[in-house]
Amino acid sequence: MFLFTDVRFLDTTLRDGEQTPGVSLEPEKKVWIARNLDALGVDVIEAGSAVTSEGERDGIRAVVKENLKAEICSFARIVKGDIDYAIDCGVDSVHLVVPVSDLHIEQKLKKDRETVKRNAIEMVEYAKKHGLIVELSGEDASRADLDYVIDVFKAGVEAGADRLCFCDTVGVLRPEGTYDIFRRLVTELRVPVSIHCHDDFGLATANTLAALKAGASQAHVTMNGVGERAGNTPLEEVAIALKYLYNVNTRIVLENLYPTSKLVSRLMGVPVAPNKSLVGDNAFVHESGIHVHGLMANTATYEPITPETIGRKRQIVLGKHAGRSTVEMALQGLGLTATGQQLDEITKRVKCLGDKGKHVTDADLMSIADSVLGRNTEARIKLIDCTILSGNHATPTSSVKITIDGQEVVESGVGVGPVDAALNALRKSVSGVADIKLDEYRVEAITGGTDALVDVWVKMSRDGRVISARGSGPDIIMASVQAFVEGMNRLIQEKNGIVKKP
Repeated sequence: MFLFTDVRFLDTTLRDGEQTPGVSLEPEKKVWIARNLDALGVDVIEAGSAVTSEGERDGIRAVVKENLKAEICSFARIVKGDIDYAIDCGVDSVHLVVPVSDLHIEQKLKKDRETVKRNAIEMVEYAKKHGLIVELSGEDASRADLDYVIDVFKAGVEAGADRLCFCDTVGVLRPEGTYDIFRRLVTELRVPVSIHCHDDFGLATANTLAALKAGASQAHVTMNGVGERAGNTPLEEVAIALKYLYNVNTRIVLENLYPTSKLVSRLMGVPVAPNKSLVGDNAFVHESGIHVHGLMANTATYEPITPETIGRKRQIVLGKHAGRSTVEMALQGLGLTATGQQLDEITKRVKCLGDKGKHVTDADLMSIADSVLGRNTEARIKLIDCTILSGNHATPTSSVKITIDGQEVVESGVGVGPVDAALNALRKSVSGVADIKLDEYRVEAITGGTDALVDVWVKMSRDGRVISARGSGPDIIMASVQAFVEGMNRLIQEKNGIVKKP
């Protein structure tokens, strides 16, 4: 039985992803992420640690000025100066952290238990006196004497703490132990209790769910599970598990999960692992013919939830593992049909590319299909010339000359780099024909050295239609241009941009 059914989420992503190494969010990025977390339905947004720097305080103030529905919080130690900085930023609450393990008390603080408890009481009273909501958090609680943790928590509540948080600072909790701990905490304490987990042993989500099941009322999470070392509890995993495994509804707008995940990854510069649950690139990607055959009968055969649940789409990829069902489904997605014999031949050629280690793009499939189906289509867009100007004192600029249905078009564009400039120029050159967007761009070295061959992969879209294309060569700029031109051709292959069935 799930003992608590009104779960709140406190998101610490904005504390530079719970202090992810190498990540520092500028104020405008904090605001952008905060808006999306608010729209996602997060109850409390920890916007940063106000004591960190003036730049961090600027970011927190910028988030506060947004007047979001979520409570805006600042991380603070049991130090008066930390709380003063938080007050100055205008936040609603402080996440007041007190070390409670003997290891932290003696080795880090060089103090004793009674002194630390007394300091915690004083700082709770100080924060409450200044009108702040206080969440008193026990740092390294999972390695502390539980009786002492409860003693500190009770003293904090008497001093005015509104919420309490049990922190598994180095991720050593086990789900069964977590459940027992939280049953005791929620029984003995009369204020809401939160769980804050790190993922050092890969158990952050499991421990968070165990705590919530035992009666914890709030989970500390980060988007994509970003965080120091192995990261923190991923918001998306907890929200989806609560809904589909425990039948517990939250205020999280599930269809916003994937768009928010992509935004956070891009702004923080922290890629999401392809095999990451729910939001990883491969989470709803299918290649195996056996799997796709099942999907065609009922998507539930190989998907626990539909991708649309979290705001994304199913993707069928082609390679050596593809079967006839995979190829048939991919062709249908491109608006193409083939006879049984033609399908066998297309599948054979797709597998041949896959055996060579190639990622078979939509453009590859369409080229194969054109050949097998006898569709002698000629590229509507042809690249005549591409010139790039770039340097440490020059704005990257590109000029391109193309022909569209035989008519010459010359355009120029600028960008943050030469590739960006070239692709911007190409986009402008076809703006009268189609509005084409670049959704994803990835480059990989095929060989080593400065003269390495590179493989550029792009995902492009037009009017909701998405297509992938590839370009290869020793020149990253021209490989990128090649991929982009190939993708543009496929998106406008016919007058209306949709490939007609033969």
